[in-house]
Amino acid sequence: MPPRPVPHRTIAVVLAGGTGQRIGLEIPKQLLKIAGKPILEHTLHVFENAPDVDEVLLLMTPAYLEDARRIVERARLGKVTAVLAGGSTRSETTRIAIRAAAERLAEGEDCNLLFHDAVRPLLSQRVVRECVESLERYQAVDVAIPSSDTVIVTRTHGDDGEFITEVPDRSRLRRGQTPQGFRLSTIRAAYERAAADPFFQATDDCSVVVKYLPDVPVHVVTGDDYNMKVTQPVDVFIADKLFQLASHAAPAQAGEAAYREQLAGRTMVVFGGSYGIGADICRIAEGFGARVYALGRSTTGTHVENPAHVEEALAKAYGETGRVDYVVNTAGVLRVGRLDETDNDTVREALEVNYLAPVNIARTSYKYLSETGGQLLLFTSSSYTRGRAEYSLYSSTKAAMVNLTQALADEWAEDGIRVNCVNPERTATPMRTKAFGQEPEGSLLTSESVALTSLDVLLSEMTGHVIDVRRQDPTSTPAQRSGFEEALANVLIQTTEDQGV
Repeated sequence: MPPRPVPHRTIAVVLAGGTGQRIGLEIPKQLLKIAGKPILEHTLHVFENAPDVDEVLLLMTPAYLEDARRIVERARLGKVTAVLAGGSTRSETTRIAIRAAAERLAEGEDCNLLFHDAVRPLLSQRVVRECVESLERYQAVDVAIPSSDTVIVTRTHGDDGEFITEVPDRSRLRRGQTPQGFRLSTIRAAYERAAADPFFQATDDCSVVVKYLPDVPVHVVTGDDYNMKVTQPVDVFIADKLFQLASHAAPAQAGEAAYREQLAGRTMVVFGGSYGIGADICRIAEGFGARVYALGRSTTGTHVENPAHVEEALAKAYGETGRVDYVVNTAGVLRVGRLDETDNDTVREALEVNYLAPVNIARTSYKYLSETGGQLLLFTSSSYTRGRAEYSLYSSTKAAMVNLTQALADEWAEDGIRVNCVNPERTATPMRTKAFGQEPEGSLLTSESVALTSLDVLLSEMTGHVIDVRRQDPTSTPAQRSGFEEALANVLIQTTEDQGV
């Protein structure tokens, strides 16, 4: 069997040449803030976190080059190797990017180029991966989604307005997105031919290949509905809400060796560590070599709503180990019932435990986590996206955890602290059983699986994310699930033996 060819180097080109004048903005729309960060920063983070992307070139509106460079520096975007002035048109900007990419290669070397609109900040890693994979087989790739609307062709008749002249078959229509991907040699050849055409004009790069290299097929990768382009004022509002509700699949399971390597010698403080998910996080992390402080009302007398208890717990962990790497809060109370029938003490308990306690844990943890570049991990519930009748206090405080996570991740990014939030499906825990009684076997997540996913998040470089945990994550492969189960089984067996059970 011949050896598999080495994949081409992939350079992402982020096109940020818009000025915002079309929608009456004083600054380019890519610099508008959504979910606490400029749109441009969100977009750059997609490629920074993409394993299939080796380098990023940023083409920026010339008058705002320094603004772009400050964003790159502040966000520590190591893959961005150049911030260049874009051209006056999309095609001129593409030509600049082609030259810049070619200068980074040895003579005769080819690479993949992914051209992406800076104002499409909700691009998924799946689309990036599939574009790169397709470029190992095809020379040109576009991203598109089926048109959900009927598209009509019109013609204007004087003062009478527009009239339909054609209604194309919607089943064959697609709405184009980005990235658009090419072999460097292909897109360069297309633009060289276009340069000889005195009537050349284009608003995207695939059309240049289609017109000037008609023998080159352009493969289509299926995009995502939420990979929207922020163009109109209403788009800013929609994108902001999508970011607020956005969640992410859990990172790939690290495997037993990686867990041991990364957790050994680290200090983890878990509030709510008496039972359920918190207890399993403690048990598994300890089995992999972490120094764990499991804190709970029923075991250590730690009341998370008491600031003095929180400070005492963190100070003790720091004093005994000299560091605090991870702070986890799984503590919570769930009281079911109509709000108008809920007494003051129950309301106060829900707010103090579910909201004020995580706020205080975060405030107190800051000085320790900033020293280690550690992570704060909070927990939400699937009810955060829409309040549920009969447990309004619980669902509203869980929504607050998402906002707190996103805000703190932004506030503390420059201090090297990561903040994330785990969103498990319905999970078999004592708290849930107390509230809802016994539920059908197999209908709930196990607390162990949520705990191991939580460790994956703690060991990742993610920050500001809501991570969904589901009974069967469709993004995980059988091999990943097998590794997950093996690592879990090994550590639980070892822990049981150590306890003499």
